Amino acid sequence: MDVPDTTEDAARLAAVDRECMTRAMAAAARVRCATSPNPWVGAVLRTADGQMFEGATEPPGGSHAEVVALRAAGGAAAGATLYVTLEPCSHTGRTGPCATAIVEAGIKRVVIGVEDPDPLVAGSGVESLRRAGVEVAVGVQSEQVAGQLTAYLKHRSTGRPYVVLKLAATLDGGTAAPNGTSRWITSPEARADGHRLRAESDAILVGAGTIRRDDPSLTVRDYRPPVLPDGRSLDPLRVVLGSVAPDANVQPCYSTSGPLVDVLDDLGSKGVLQLLVEGGANVAGEFHRLGLVDRYVIYTAPALFGGEDARGLFAGNGAWDMSELWRGRFVAVERVGEDLRVEMVPAGEAPSTSTPTSERS
Repeated sequence: MDVPDTTEDAARLAAVDRECMTRAMAAAARVRCATSPNPWVGAVLRTADGQMFEGATEPPGGSHAEVVALRAAGGAAAGATLYVTLEPCSHTGRTGPCATAIVEAGIKRVVIGVEDPDPLVAGSGVESLRRAGVEVAVGVQSEQVAGQLTAYLKHRSTGRPYVVLKLAATLDGGTAAPNGTSRWITSPEARADGHRLRAESDAILVGAGTIRRDDPSLTVRDYRPPVLPDGRSLDPLRVVLGSVAPDANVQPCYSTSGPLVDVLDDLGSKGVLQLLVEGGANVAGEFHRLGLVDRYVIYTAPALFGGEDARGLFAGNGAWDMSELWRGRFVAVERVGEDLRVEMVPAGEAPSTSTPTSERS
């Protein structure tokens, strides 16, 4: 499509841009569990006569989304517009620079969802394309794309993983009965959805107390993504805060300890983009009070303990006064089986004081 000459042409072009970026995001979503530690990126190549060719990032060592789309289009790529959710790379890593491939294919215009904060890219891909005479537009569907790539963007910006805290509770806030039993509060559908979160995460973290009490395996069992990792397991790295028995079901695992900020820095250096924290209440309370949670995912069952002796979501001291109440912002509410999945992100800075423990649960 040519550069617009009128307001009507500009509106038509903007609509096409949004549609194609939405398609690129859908392509990216299909490979969410297959690309890490590379970002899950989607691309759509649109020719002047409206033909569409899609691409998505392949597992590590494979081609990036842009190259997959270019390969699908073949000779039709010359003079076309390429839509890509993340800024094309301009350096040589496991693969060659995508910006060079785009220029060599004769692409006329590139539309980008968000720029890549990775220091190896960070605007250089855009600059390289423009220097070669390619028209570049940045920011189409940027909010939606940034949401899809949130874990990657945080990791590349801070060096730390994006932290998702997953909890399951009755409607009155109970996570376990007074005798310690907690299986199962939620429905099979909600538990399967929790396994989706595991599959999308690079690591899953629990405290040693949870291992001693429940002896979980922390594997992915009830979810199968549209695209499977190439020769790799869906199971995330299993991280335990504290010591673990050699015969525990969680083995092999990564046992660690120390301040949680140091744990996050360590995991980030290992290429963990998203960390799923599953508990128990002591670990959840520590992450929460330190303000280290990026997203809360709480499965709420239509059930009631009906008393004050059930175990709650968090252990430890909470807000003493209403003025100290932590507040977040709901970003999604969805029915999953008989339960509700409520997702929340911080509305502001959370309290940053906590007393670390050596054997968390």
